[in-house]
Amino acid sequence: MEWVGFALLLAVGAGILFTGLPAFIVLIMAASIGTVIGLASGTFSLALLGALPGRLINLFESDLLQALPLYVTMGLLLDRLPVADALYRASMAILPRKPSSPMVSGMLLGALLGPMNGSVGASVLGLARVVAPRLAAEGVPAAKREALVAVASTLGVLVPPSLVLILLSDALLNAHTFAVTQTGRSDRVVNTQDVFHAALVPAGLFMLLCLILAWFSGRGVTGLPRHEKLTRGQGLLAGFSLLALLLLLGGVATGYFYAVEAAAVGAFALLTAGIVTGRLRGPVMRSLLHDAMAVTGALFSLLLAATTFTLILRLLGTDRLVSDLVSGIPGGDIPATTAVLAVIGLCAFVLDAFEIIFVILPIVLPPLLVRVADVRWVAVLVLLTLQSSFLLPPFGYALMMVRGALKPAAPFRPVVRALAPFLVAQWLLLALVLLLPQLVHIFDQDTAITRAPAQAVSKEEIDKRLNEMVAPPPSEPEIAAGRP
Repeated sequence: MEWVGFALLLAVGAGILFTGLPAFIVLIMAASIGTVIGLASGTFSLALLGALPGRLINLFESDLLQALPLYVTMGLLLDRLPVADALYRASMAILPRKPSSPMVSGMLLGALLGPMNGSVGASVLGLARVVAPRLAAEGVPAAKREALVAVASTLGVLVPPSLVLILLSDALLNAHTFAVTQTGRSDRVVNTQDVFHAALVPAGLFMLLCLILAWFSGRGVTGLPRHEKLTRGQGLLAGFSLLALLLLLGGVATGYFYAVEAAAVGAFALLTAGIVTGRLRGPVMRSLLHDAMAVTGALFSLLLAATTFTLILRLLGTDRLVSDLVSGIPGGDIPATTAVLAVIGLCAFVLDAFEIIFVILPIVLPPLLVRVADVRWVAVLVLLTLQSSFLLPPFGYALMMVRGALKPAAPFRPVVRALAPFLVAQWLLLALVLLLPQLVHIFDQDTAITRAPAQAVSKEEIDKRLNEMVAPPPSEPEIAAGRP
């Protein structure tokens, strides 16, 4: 029955890609089919399904889930308030009046707003609305516009403290807890701040490469950009927004603030600014709250469905099969990690970041971390793989989103040519981190000076995480046979 789980995973990918149904519905349908197959074949009994309510209750006890509605609300507020427009105008006013300035400004805007937008899709829509029309007005070819918006929209995957990073750190905590318990290693279980610190240097390197490539890409544009007139109000808004964003991003990334509290402060500040300026009144406020509840509900539905689906995979024994496959990969840490990264990259052609974190990582990360002890290194490699796969032609998630948001879409081949330098930069950085794990340890907790150091994970927390990952131990023949 172990291979049935793989068939269900393929069915989930096909269902999301070809049916157009929401991912959580496809996951629930696949979990239901797996349940029927497991019960009919005698692989597990109905009593073992009693683990599901406990898993769901433990799931909602995680404090990190408070970040979901907060980041969603911040992304929606940034989309409705003129923050992005003011930041872009201020950047154009500060940069030299060169043909490359619009491209560099668009990339900077993606780096600032990406971590706060909550998802790649939200970043694509925001940048397509603010940056793409201005690039078109400056004479930037359509292919270069699409490539820049696609790359800038993925910067939030890697730059702390994005929602992707927060949810990934939670998945890593679960997987690392399992690995430490299985192997008996004396590792300190990682937390959110560990992942943030590990991502700082790779994120900075990639951001620098993107700015350099954007500058060179814009040099081929004929003519000088128009002078962006910056009013006093826009200048004040841009300055205040830039200061607030840098304080929040830098504070969380370096450990001065915790992610959930910083997200709450950011959402509250944006909401207050919108109310005071009169931009969030009446229908606009109702629309904002409706969209925030709808997006948050969709994410929680996805999380619940993914938790249900992964439980069925465990009951079918698919996790043990994956563990055997990972442990059987010849070579050291690099071959095993590369094989798992390839699987994650393939999944990213069909699934978005949240679906991969909720569905795929709980299956492939625990056996990998049993074999590979450097969890921070694995975390950064997963982030770089996700970011690269979102841009990989022809089915990269961000690339397809951009081509759907910008009409008319440019011919595909010129877009690929414009995107190629950024992809090469991503792959070079991925190879560099793969071969030099030291890059992710420069700001480790034991060497970084922080004002509010992250707390170590307690034994009670470890026990709770283990209970979330495995079914309870009723006196069933399956348990005696080694089933979860």
